[in-house]
Formats: sequence, C-alpha cells, structure tokens
Amino acid sequence: MSSPLILAVPSKGRLQENADAFFSRAGLDIKKSGGTRTYMGTIAGVRDVEVSFLSASEISRQLADGAVHLGVTGEDLVRENISNADEKIQLVTPLGFGFADVVVAVPQSWIDVSTMEDLDDVAAGRYARTGERMRVATKYINLTRDFFKAHGIADYRIVESAGATEGAPASGSAELIVDITTTGATLVANALKIMDDGVILKSQANLAASLTASWSGDARAALATILTRIAADIRGRELREVRFSGGDEALAAEACQKFGCTIPPGEGRVSVLHVPAENLYALVDWLRQHGAGAVSVVRLDYIFEPENLLYNRLATRLGWSS
Repeated sequence: MSSPLILAVPSKGRLQENADAFFSRAGLDIKKSGGTRTYMGTIAGVRDVEVSFLSASEISRQLADGAVHLGVTGEDLVRENISNADEKIQLVTPLGFGFADVVVAVPQSWIDVSTMEDLDDVAAGRYARTGERMRVATKYINLTRDFFKAHGIADYRIVESAGATEGAPASGSAELIVDITTTGATLVANALKIMDDGVILKSQANLAASLTASWSGDARAALATILTRIAADIRGRELREVRFSGGDEALAAEACQKFGCTIPPGEGRVSVLHVPAENLYALVDWLRQHGAGAVSVVRLDYIFEPENLLYNRLATRLGWSS
C-alpha cells in the first residue's frame, strides 16, 4: 500500500527558522498548508511528502515509534528520550545549528573539585560521613545515569528539575547539576563551573531517520529526492572548485594527495580540482610554487555526485537492496 514520507520539523522558534533555512538552501521549500497556524505542510515540487510541525522532543519520540520517517531534532533529545537509540534512529547528517553541550557543573566554590574522579571522592566522602547521597538536579536523567555509571560514581541521587536547573545549588535543592549550555554564561552567572571532563554530549540539530517506520515505495523515492538535494548542498558548501593553467596530470595528482582534492567525475581536464574549503589557500600557494599559471576559484552551490552517500548509508541500514 502506498503512503507518503512524513518529515517532522520543529514547530516554532529558532529551530524552526534554522530548519526552514536549511531545507530552502537545498532547494526544499517547506510550505504550510492552509496558513501559518497549521501543523501540516508540504515541500514545494516534491511528491509524496507530508510535513508535520512538532516540538523537537516529540519529533525524537515519533521517530523512535516509527510514526514519522525523517525529522529534525537535537542529538541530546535522541539520546535522552530513547533507550537503545541507535537501534531505532539513524542520524543522517548534522545540520550546523542548535548547538548545545550537556555538561556536569558544580559550584565555583568547590575549588578542589575539577574532575569526575574528584566528584566521586566528594560523593563517597559525603555518604560515609552523613549517610546522604549527593543530589544532582537535571532534566537529563538517562544521560546523567549513563555518564555517572561510566565514571564509577554511585553515591548520588537525581533530583528531577522542573524549572531553571542552574539555580538548584543556590536554592539548596541540589549540590550540582547536569544541564545544557551553549556559551556557559548562565552557569557563570549562577556561580557554577563545568567539570574538566564533564561534557557528557556535544549536541546539535540533526536530520534523523526512523529505522522502525514503514517505508513504502513512494516514501523511498521521496527520500532519495530529499537526500540527493541535501547531499549536493552539503558538498557544495564544503568544497571549492580550483582551475589552474600550466600544470599537468602529475601536478594534479600530487595536489590531490597533499590537500584532499578530488578531480570531478567526467572532467576531462586535470586542471580542475575540488578541494575542502579549509585547504584552499594552502593549495593555491602550493600550485603556484610548483609551476601553475593563473589560478581561479569558484564557490559551488551544489555538487550532485554519482553516489548519494547519505541515502546509501540509510538504505544499507534499513536492508534495502540496491
């Protein structure tokens, strides 16, 4: 039975704005059905796709349940909300926005406590003296338990945070916290410091795919269209096209080896290279030092490569034959 691909995107705020910009840049313009207040939409010019506008937390849960096929959500929400997340969800590609670190933070007055090992000593000492376990305020219960277990810390208990977590130590409701931060400024304002080895997860928004959803033929075809455009946009932003005169095949081959360049498929002239943007100026200097003549550089909007690695990785994971 045919059914469309369901893409879930954040319903409001900066995440929605950034997601819209990401898809639009890849030629995937999201249109709301029936006005701005609706919670359903489409992608202009792409058949068999329904867009659902949900909260980022709900997107992670619906991906795990197989209720949506693709979704934009934070890795922190995937890891926190879903047990055995890697068996239910594949992170297709990071999106370059929604950055946040999940961290362990303690009062700045704890001068001698800077590592998780130090924290273990404090927790064990407190329990030995008073019989009370150290309290950790957090909304990230599962991530906290896994991280503390990995560091061998047992003498603590979680105080589930319902409000501003960073205020818990000052209010006396907890000794330390596990929370998300982008700049760390709020932690500093509340006289807290991040443990030296206390970054649990460096999170950002991801395009994620459900491994439990039912994928019809139409949904697979829509997936191929979406991921082809996204992959082309990503490669276009990652690479610069360099054209140079006065070189030969050996010079191009050596440039590829030194600077991670590739010769575009089907390009007959060896004087055309695609180079990672961060290696551009080093490559240009090197080419000129090794006999190249004029060198021109082009910013690329899209690169549609012969193989779509984003689609192929997901298809392999889902067991689809080529």
